[in-house]
Amino acid sequence: MLKRFRGERITPYVFLFPAIALLIVFRYIPMISGFREAFFTNALSQIGGAHKYVGFDNFASILSDARVLRSFGTTLSFSLVINPLQVGLALLLAELLNQRVKGIGLFRAICLIPVAISINVTAVAWGLALDPNYGLINGIFRALGLPPQPFLGSAAQALWAIILIASWIGVPYWSLFFLAGLQGISKEVLESAGIDGANSVQIFLRIKLPLLQRTLAFVLVTDTVVNFTLFAPVYLLTRGGPQQSTNLIMYEAWRTGFVYGDLGVAAAMVSVLLIFVLVFVLLEFAVFRPQQ
Repeated sequence: MLKRFRGERITPYVFLFPAIALLIVFRYIPMISGFREAFFTNALSQIGGAHKYVGFDNFASILSDARVLRSFGTTLSFSLVINPLQVGLALLLAELLNQRVKGIGLFRAICLIPVAISINVTAVAWGLALDPNYGLINGIFRALGLPPQPFLGSAAQALWAIILIASWIGVPYWSLFFLAGLQGISKEVLESAGIDGANSVQIFLRIKLPLLQRTLAFVLVTDTVVNFTLFAPVYLLTRGGPQQSTNLIMYEAWRTGFVYGDLGVAAAMVSVLLIFVLVFVLLEFAVFRPQQ
């Protein structure tokens, strides 16, 4: 009996071990290594790969670099817009996908097509569609008698275009989690609310939304991490331009490390970004923590 009890206690850890090992190898060890590199100089441009301890010099260089500080500001503004936008639209889309109407299966399949497409392919496709001269979007504008727009070529519009591209994948992806949460809500509870006279809006706000609090917390936290570390659309489409309007911190860190050759400063930038993300995640957990 004792052996059986011990086996039951150990079994879950045996199954969890592969996942934990992969997380340690591919997540936590690189993260710790990155923090360590932030305290060393590691210049690719220097012969022999100079690598010496410099303390907080890399972090000090970040605080004195106007370009990097502006990049942090752009990333913060980008995240404050795209996170609630994606989560709100995903929640509304999930509510639509949860309706019991004829042909809803086909509608779900169409809405979820962007999820199956790589973000790199999506960025390139949208880059072609937003081309100021030959793009599909401006072609539609011209057909409707509207003036063409510069989109990615405009400092005022480029960041919004990146938000559009990221949301085209993000909204249907996060709606999958909300849809699963909505379908897990007891039908009896919803029917009882309807019998008591609650309309659709009241049922959504006072019953569905509170019951989705755990799902909402997970989606918001994960979406925050993803958008703070967004890289591919900026790299493929704008290279931080025009006029640094889309110079998100992940792209600036990549450029500092692999274009300018200063891996130490790049590691310091990513370390500060991770601290930013951690602060936001803790705040979101505090606000959206499910009530016991």
